Amino acid sequence: MNKWYQIFHRNTGLSPYVWVVFCILPFYFIFRSSSTPEVVSGIVMIVLFFVCYRLSFVSKGWLIYFWTSVQIVISIAMTVNFSYVYFSIFLAFFIGNIQSRAGFFTLYAIHLTSTFVTVNYGFATKNELFFTQFPFILISLIVVILLPFNTYNQKKQGELEDQLEDANKRISELVKLEERQRIARDLHDTIGQKLSLIGLKSDLASKLIHKNPDKAQSEILDVQQTARTALKEVREMVTNMRGIRLDDEMHRVVQILGVAEMELTIEGDPKLTNTTLLTENVLSMCLKEAVTNVVRHSRAKKCCIAISSTSSELTLSVRDDGVGMNVSPGYYRGNGLRGMKERLEFVNGSLEILSESGTEMIIKVPHVVMKPVKEMSE
Repeated sequence: MNKWYQIFHRNTGLSPYVWVVFCILPFYFIFRSSSTPEVVSGIVMIVLFFVCYRLSFVSKGWLIYFWTSVQIVISIAMTVNFSYVYFSIFLAFFIGNIQSRAGFFTLYAIHLTSTFVTVNYGFATKNELFFTQFPFILISLIVVILLPFNTYNQKKQGELEDQLEDANKRISELVKLEERQRIARDLHDTIGQKLSLIGLKSDLASKLIHKNPDKAQSEILDVQQTARTALKEVREMVTNMRGIRLDDEMHRVVQILGVAEMELTIEGDPKLTNTTLLTENVLSMCLKEAVTNVVRHSRAKKCCIAISSTSSELTLSVRDDGVGMNVSPGYYRGNGLRGMKERLEFVNGSLEILSESGTEMIIKVPHVVMKPVKEMSE
């Protein structure tokens, strides 16, 4: 059996206990009165307030604003008659949970105005209880000002995070679908053609095996060669389908530049921890293309690869001291640069090329792949 102090979940901290205190506290203010009718009316207002508070959370449409209005009236009555201003905190929390922007600001303005007016009325009438609890009233006013916006923003942030998670799931499904379509096209264009050729040559060889054995033997050799070519292409397709890690690609880069007798400098850690596998695969392919261009066209002696990361994006830079290149927009059609740009656009990345005392390719990708999501209706 749980102990009394374990009634609430551990992760909630002191918050539930604070709310319990605010639920019990109004009875203390009510029983200070010596008039029985006032005590009875105070108890009725407390019960009615919490009933309306509950109904506000479970209701929809105009009923939300009706029950909230009743609570505001009760809060004003409790402040004026019993100097209890802390129902305003309950209202501040609830108003922050209203989804409609117009409804939120309307109720926020009404509640803030009514709270300030009733508190000032209490001080103007020189109510002793208002002066004795002045620090707590001041804190309550600050809570009434800030808590609705804090709750409202947290709720909106949660909704945006849910939208982002749904968008990433849809992107993942689209990537899988696109990959299936690409595989289907490659199989149709390569294996389908080769199998058709094998079938035709096999039929021809079977017809010539008795009439012209030498010709049939030649056709059979062509069938064997076509089958070997098809098997090689299948293996290449399978190899290209595998995801490439950036640190694995960096090992190949070291070998390639070593053979090309270029001095290589690596800045940053190629082992990525805050990047999706899809983005890392795109980065690896872009790095391979960039280094290939350096080896083929730059006539450089030195090459520097720098990897840096911020909270929102990753930057990969490939810099050489070669002859430079034409950075006009039309040049992107050649040297595989157009393919790099298309891959990076798919993951919301960008490619920038600078050509001063050599060439520098700057690749930037976000840590999370984001696509436009239709804004949810309130």
